[in-house]
Amino acid sequence: MKPIPDPSAPAHALLDRDHSILAFNERVLSLSTRVDIPLLERLRYLCIVSSNLDEFFEVRAASHLVAAQREQTRGEFTRQSFERLAGSAHALVARQYATYNELVMPALDAAGIRVLPHGERDTVQRRWVASYFRKEVAPLLIPVCLDPSHPFPMVANKSLHFIVQLGGADAFGRSNEIAIVKVPRALPRVIPLPARVSGDKQGFVSLSSVIRAHLGDLFPGRPVGQFSQFRVTRHSDLAVDQDDVLNLRTALRQGLQHRHFGLAVRLEVSAGCSEPLSALLLRHFGLPELALYRVPGPVNLVRLTQLVDLAEAPHLCFPSYKATFPAQLSGGGSVFEQLRRADVMVHQPYESFSGVMSLLREAVRDPQVLVIKQTIYRTGSDPELLALLQEAVRAGKEVMVVVELKARFDEETNINWAEALESIGAQVVYGVVGLKTHAKMMLITRREGRMLRRYGHLSTGNYNPRTARLYTDVSQLTADPILTLDMEKVFAHLASHSRLPRLQRMWLAPFHLHRRLLGKIRQVASVSRSGAKVRIIAKMNALTDEALIRALVQAGQAGVTVDLIVRGACLLPAGVPGWTDNIRVRSVVGRLLEHSRLFYLRIDNHEELYLSSADWMSRNMIRRVELAWPVTAPASRTRLLDECLLTYLRDDADAWEMGQHGRYHHLGESHRKLVFSAQSELMRRHRDASGT
Repeated sequence: MKPIPDPSAPAHALLDRDHSILAFNERVLSLSTRVDIPLLERLRYLCIVSSNLDEFFEVRAASHLVAAQREQTRGEFTRQSFERLAGSAHALVARQYATYNELVMPALDAAGIRVLPHGERDTVQRRWVASYFRKEVAPLLIPVCLDPSHPFPMVANKSLHFIVQLGGADAFGRSNEIAIVKVPRALPRVIPLPARVSGDKQGFVSLSSVIRAHLGDLFPGRPVGQFSQFRVTRHSDLAVDQDDVLNLRTALRQGLQHRHFGLAVRLEVSAGCSEPLSALLLRHFGLPELALYRVPGPVNLVRLTQLVDLAEAPHLCFPSYKATFPAQLSGGGSVFEQLRRADVMVHQPYESFSGVMSLLREAVRDPQVLVIKQTIYRTGSDPELLALLQEAVRAGKEVMVVVELKARFDEETNINWAEALESIGAQVVYGVVGLKTHAKMMLITRREGRMLRRYGHLSTGNYNPRTARLYTDVSQLTADPILTLDMEKVFAHLASHSRLPRLQRMWLAPFHLHRRLLGKIRQVASVSRSGAKVRIIAKMNALTDEALIRALVQAGQAGVTVDLIVRGACLLPAGVPGWTDNIRVRSVVGRLLEHSRLFYLRIDNHEELYLSSADWMSRNMIRRVELAWPVTAPASRTRLLDECLLTYLRDDADAWEMGQHGRYHHLGESHRKLVFSAQSELMRRHRDASGT
């Protein structure tokens, strides 16, 4: 028997969550440097890093900043933690702009796509830009000169502005020397030049360079001195005390009005911004020097995704991939009839979300369907799902929708959904006070002869047709009476808040999920000490829950081989001698965003595989309504083990493996060429299987 680890032995430190998030963005940034990735996609990855950093500062940075301003030296958030985090963020941003200026933009220029700065435009191009500024831009700009009657204007989160130093005096003889120019969000950030003026390349100009070149036109009679773009990021996590409000929807809608003006946490300015101007901005927003980011390029790279969409160069983008219709569903046949024979697994986006929509469409238009129940977390802007639910209500069906109003940055969309459905008679509930409803499920009740039969959909991802083309997720369509009865009980619990009945197969957070996961890990560890052949493989977006981490560590020490596929933040330090020798952590970052959550364990010849809506984070285990459920059909379990886990463990093109001290290394760097990409392999398999 293997020795049981001594629980009194000193515990090793876990990794830092915020630094782990930044490390993930370093992995995304690396994609913009890879020569095997098409150029416009490399630019897109640069923009994705900016978008991720925006959210990081909006959600995670405020606690560190407040601790620094209060000179805190104890606890999780301190002045030192802010300084370390700012140092890592500054280094990441420096690498990002170096990649933009030294690699990506020169390569695009060589490929015939150029963003022309003012200094490199010829006479014809400058004349066209001047005309565009007069007709399209200047009428929307309102320059404000600061004086006692014109204080510094309100600056919304992530909005682009210019700060301008003026000489001379205004029309009243006053020497107010600072002006602020807000750039409206409605204006495009990238403007294509007409072919007649762009020369032999596809020419573009950035909106900021257009305004910069014509700042003098906004202040006639006054010389323009120093100036800079600037952009402020604000803390944007809505905080609503649900115990203190009578109407959560109304409170959130009111909160949305103030989100754009929360605590300032980051200030971005042009690299050439003068010290007096940057100091003025820092004072105004109450920020320390380390919160200032001087960038040698556009201060909002996120909006440069417009260039990817505008450029006419399909050869510089990924080859198009059309998701296949789910192999287990025969197109045109009744989905209900097929589910009565066997469950259907859909591996998105290799297989299309249209299989799920086919089930809902059939349910809406089938007169024998009586009830449709569904959870809504992130739906995106696609109107079809909402239209189908509205059609079901108008057809006389009972429709219950559990809408999560607090889905971060989707609050307004979800409020609009709730109001649209309520207005025509759907039953809309908002889950459980104090918890986010993150479970993804749909339940359909249909009359068949003298009985009622349930059909269900469970998923690791959201009901969002757009992200279903970009995110890897697993959907399960089922008529299993045990599983669908569990779903019925969960919906009843969410609507009535009554005591949760006993579930036969599902694990539900915050009640069972955490405890059951810990129990399974400990079970595997226990039998491993007896000499059984054991293994754990888990795939998720983030691993930050300390209890689950400790359980995995103890399982590894008991001899269990543990493979973790964690896309983003992971606090478990793998490969530490004498502590986590048996644990490997890898992150796969490629064309698609890895989003599926699976947990597999093997004890000798016995295998179990679970799908889940939950990442292994404390918030998911205790502050959210989450689901996990077993895949019981051997063929489905074998398929998911292969496609979602083993294939990803073979990846050495898009995979990064964690080494000591939490540092990741790209597996492709150890080969002369990239050998195997799980995502490319699965695209090929499904394309070949469908004959397309």
